Amino acid sequence: MAYFHGDQDLTEDTTNEDFDYTFQYLPLRGLTAATMEKFEILTKVDPNGTAVAQGYKYPNGAIKIRNLLKKEFHTKGDMSNAHLFGKDKFNAGGAKAVTICEGELDAASVFQLLGSKYPVVSVRSASSARKDCAAEFDYLNAFDAIYLCFDSDEPGQRAAAEVAGLFNFNKVYHVQLTKYKDANDYLQNNAEKEFLSTWHNAKKFLPEGIISSNSEVLEIFKEEKSTAVATYPWATLQELTKGIRYGEVVLLTAMEGVGKTEIFRGLEYHLLQSTDANIGVIHLEEGKRRFFDGVVGYELKTAAHHDPYLTPEQKFDAYQKVVKRDNRLHFYTHFSSDDPDAILDSIRFMAGACECRFIFLDHITMLVSGTADGDERRLLDYISTKLAGMVEELNFALFMISHENDDGKTRGSRNISKISDLWVQLVRNLESTDPLERNTTRLVIKKNRFAAQTGPGGALYFDKDTYMITERETPPEGLPPVEHPDVHH
Repeated sequence: MAYFHGDQDLTEDTTNEDFDYTFQYLPLRGLTAATMEKFEILTKVDPNGTAVAQGYKYPNGAIKIRNLLKKEFHTKGDMSNAHLFGKDKFNAGGAKAVTICEGELDAASVFQLLGSKYPVVSVRSASSARKDCAAEFDYLNAFDAIYLCFDSDEPGQRAAAEVAGLFNFNKVYHVQLTKYKDANDYLQNNAEKEFLSTWHNAKKFLPEGIISSNSEVLEIFKEEKSTAVATYPWATLQELTKGIRYGEVVLLTAMEGVGKTEIFRGLEYHLLQSTDANIGVIHLEEGKRRFFDGVVGYELKTAAHHDPYLTPEQKFDAYQKVVKRDNRLHFYTHFSSDDPDAILDSIRFMAGACECRFIFLDHITMLVSGTADGDERRLLDYISTKLAGMVEELNFALFMISHENDDGKTRGSRNISKISDLWVQLVRNLESTDPLERNTTRLVIKKNRFAAQTGPGGALYFDKDTYMITERETPPEGLPPVEHPDVHH
């Protein structure tokens, strides 16, 4: 009955050739003797009754031998052309479905879990899965349905995706193991009902990122990402955008010197007052003292960095009133690194470890200043793409500033505006002789994915005495009136 022998590398001590080994269909790891016999899995047992090795015979006669004492493998015969373990036990198309597993014992386990009725085979390994199934395409394709039951780890799921791509989408089903790593674990833990439920409820295998099932759509509706979590402090912008939502990228653009940072500051203060969320701030052109003075200034309604009468204690008291609790406002101060990935890591840390739900980046263009033109575009494309993915993954709202070029486009990379959900352009007449006009910034909504309203978005006035931003209902003379389009809910 034996098809492999007592090689010296199979036991801890096999120097004595007189050992009377037996080769048995031994019940092991939850598998019955009948299942072992079905797949011709022989176990080598020493005279003391210890199982020392196990052999898995492939259809071409090659054998994979597992040393049960050292947990090592070696092979006999041509394993390069072995491909599917168990193929010779089931006729092509002999049943409606075939299940493909990642390992030999998993194939035997699935067969037993499914009532010892249905065809189950395994590839040699996760790394060879696609090659093995491609070589046996005609055999596998003869079945109406193909169930992929690979290990739940990353190599197993990657292998499942590679195999799925070989066949018609309509016939491939994904058995997604969640409670245990592989099928044999389900068998050993007496989780037959859980496995059967998972197998019978397997859905068609879809490439990552494709959604089709009703249950997945329901979960999306439950996420409620369309629900606003905060408001804008300026009525016109709030009306046209329907508020701020997690998972969105909000982009403000302007020429240099227009006052983007001050508008950011007004929004930051508003969110600190109107929400209880943690907030992260990265102002790359502003020091920490100026930033915190700006926060305090809104609370005290004065230019705190100019006011010689304010004491540190008064400023700190005002700051505590703004933030309401400790460790709520997180300000980035490391300006020494010119590595964009350091900023990306800091944003991820703010959103993840610090649980910041609103993060401000002023400004993205600063991250690549000094690089060559070609490198600048490439780096900005990379950074903006990474940021968009991070916002979606970690579900926070990102507010970002970018400089404009002479054509009104985002400087360095058009991808910055492409990944944004809301794009607001800031326009101000810096050379006007009228101080009211000179300190009024018009908002132009260039892109508005959620609410679809574009065009004039209001006029904001900067008070140089208080350093505060407020909305002007009546724009100064010489500026076109602020339009309030009919917004449909």
